[in-house]
Amino acid sequence: MVSRLVLVLGDQLSHDLSALEAADKAQDIVVMAEVMDEGSYVPHHPKKIALVLSAMRHFAEELRAAGWQVAYTRLDDAEATRSIVGELMRRGQDHGTSEVIATRPGEWRLIEALDAAPLTVRQLPDDRFVCSLDEFNDWAEGRKELRMEFFYREMRRKTGLMMEGDQPAGGKWNFDHDNRKPAQADMLRSDPMAFTPDAVTEEVLDLVEATFPDNFGDLRPFRFAVTRGEARRALDHFATHLLPEFGDYQDAMLRDDKFLHHSILSMYLNIGLLSPLEICARVAEEWQAGRAPINAAEGYIRQVIGWREYMRGIYFREGPDYTGRNPLGHDRALPAMYWGGETHMSCVAHAVDQTREEAYAHHIQRLMVTGNFALLAGVDPREVHEWYLAVYADAYEWVEAPNVLGMSQFADGGIIASKPYVS
Repeated sequence: MVSRLVLVLGDQLSHDLSALEAADKAQDIVVMAEVMDEGSYVPHHPKKIALVLSAMRHFAEELRAAGWQVAYTRLDDAEATRSIVGELMRRGQDHGTSEVIATRPGEWRLIEALDAAPLTVRQLPDDRFVCSLDEFNDWAEGRKELRMEFFYREMRRKTGLMMEGDQPAGGKWNFDHDNRKPAQADMLRSDPMAFTPDAVTEEVLDLVEATFPDNFGDLRPFRFAVTRGEARRALDHFATHLLPEFGDYQDAMLRDDKFLHHSILSMYLNIGLLSPLEICARVAEEWQAGRAPINAAEGYIRQVIGWREYMRGIYFREGPDYTGRNPLGHDRALPAMYWGGETHMSCVAHAVDQTREEAYAHHIQRLMVTGNFALLAGVDPREVHEWYLAVYADAYEWVEAPNVLGMSQFADGGIIASKPYVS
């Protein structure tokens, strides 16, 4: 029997990936590839590129240790092509096959590239989510408004998270009104867990530094988790040390505090090192044990099985043209201050400086500072979208585009937000 190629992308680093589940470890070949097209279609933050490449290399070694044959292409390999499809064709020639098993990518650009490839590509559903796309479409069908709150309640019922029978724990679905306390400059808390780069990561950092010297963002210091084991430790650290006050201060900002009580787990979740249900189960465990208040646990779980799943459903339901919509006709260029240019607006400068340093800003900075200004200034939403996609380590189009274009810029005409979100 002829071997098949099994494509694993840089944001699909999960051992229970549907493509791996459908493959035959004894004869199929896993294809993983660091390619320039994926590293440069927007000018990604160097930390984001390093995170993905290092996590890919570590995951490839885990697959090999588990008995898989892995054909891995490094960014600087002499025979490397520029694209995922190019690497599939090259590996197909090497192994005498044109059949590919893939888990459906998280953006239309890659889905369409695989559809158009001169190969037989079987794209399987990405089942690493609580809600399938068919299930989301069934929920959305016939509704005049697709409000996240009602979708979220369905996900609570489906998962049983923080439920007492068929009713929400605490008698309410949403405790958001308790989550708006102003931060205190002298409050005590732990920082998110930081990790020391190993030899694999150091090699990646040198490669990224040499290959993308002009990209916006500081490459070092690099403190991200790059394996599932490290990501699990980061989850435990958040649940133990930061979750108890996460709810109270989740919408707060402090000038000299980059992270407050935020988990900084989304970048690991979005590349597959963690799963949504394991994160939510860990958070619910802290609440059930009395170590975290209900508003903190509910608020965090809502972000994961509510907003995150909802945004994915919207992105795929609306189709490939979603990122090109602009009903307000905004056409100004993105100001240079978003790339570090001078500005006298302190809050914007601070958010951009933090973004440059960390490839991270929390949701209030993204929505109510950088997003708010872009909307008020009439910036072309496509440019705003591409900036967010480039500069944040957790940004992948299926989740970033609806957040930016729908929630922040009102560029989908009111599918997500009932009115422009400005202040």
